[in-house]
Amino acid sequence: MSQEIAVVGAPDFTTGFRLAGVRRFAEVDDDEKDEQLDDAVSEMLADDDVGIVVMHDEDLNHLSRGVREDVETSVDPVLVTLGGGAGSSGLREQIKRAIGIDLMEE
Repeated sequence: MSQEIAVVGAPDFTTGFRLAGVRRFAEVDDDEKDEQLDDAVSEMLADDDVGIVVMHDEDLNHLSRGVREDVETSVDPVLVTLGGGAGSSGLREQIKRAIGIDLMEE
């Protein structure tokens, strides 16, 4: 059963998570983000011990089409994005995808 949280992103994004105790992380340099991000995200998605992958919302724009499709359809692990314009509707969709139901359904 996957239980670990993993963080992917720039060092300034991952540092807070690492200080909070997240042990799985992949740091990606801003200068080489386009080249490194696909590999880092794919590695985390393939890791059976990872249940949640956290990354910055803006980093989704740097993923290739194939990896982005993998991220958007992945249920285990589920990808959670923070920052940017995700807002409450983005978080709502992420929760819905993760657990399979809409808790806010009217």
